[in-house]
Amino acid sequence: MKKRTRLAWVYFIAVVLLAGIYIFGNLIPELENYSRAAISYYGSSGKEVIEIQKRLKAWGYYHGAIDGKYGYLTYQAVRYFQSKNGLKVDGIAGKQTLYALGLPTGSSSNPNDQHLELLARCIYGEARGEPYEGQVAIAAVVLNRVADSRFPNTIPGVIYQPGAFTAVSDGQINLTPNDTAYKAARDALNGWDPTYGCIYYYNPATATSKWIWSRPIVVKIGRHNFCK
Repeated sequence: MKKRTRLAWVYFIAVVLLAGIYIFGNLIPELENYSRAAISYYGSSGKEVIEIQKRLKAWGYYHGAIDGKYGYLTYQAVRYFQSKNGLKVDGIAGKQTLYALGLPTGSSSNPNDQHLELLARCIYGEARGEPYEGQVAIAAVVLNRVADSRFPNTIPGVIYQPGAFTAVSDGQINLTPNDTAYKAARDALNGWDPTYGCIYYYNPATATSKWIWSRPIVVKIGRHNFCK
């Protein structure tokens, strides 16, 4: 009887060990995914920190070395970037901050949905009240900049580039877009460009930059002049 009991316990322990190995083996990919999606913060290091430093340095927020170490200068640069772009100012490069920098966020959501959302917010912040064609045109300018080597090569990078859009500077980028803004964003993403390739626009009634006035106007839509 004792022998049977011992065998039963051996069998039970073996089953538990095998189950543990199976569970842990399936958990490893999940842990790897979590690691890849991990946010960066003070004390972090690695490739993601390097990319954060590169973006912040290119845009004038960071003045330290590109060393992949999330030290005080990187922390301060992230906070500065967050404060200028309507993000939570905590010095942590979380998903929203990474997205604003144009970097992978590890999110399972479709990047195209994220681009649509940000583009719609830019349209709503910059051009609500403009003719529908004019709202599509704003989004087209963003996309034209993405394709132009003189600008960041992502939608978040273009929109959050320092001083590029008034809606970012004054916080209107954080307003909830209406259906028209989403529709205009979709039309632009699907290829409609009422500006014929323009990468700049301005309102002549409010523009103060002498340089922008020197740009050749391609088309006027609503209150905006679009130029190259």
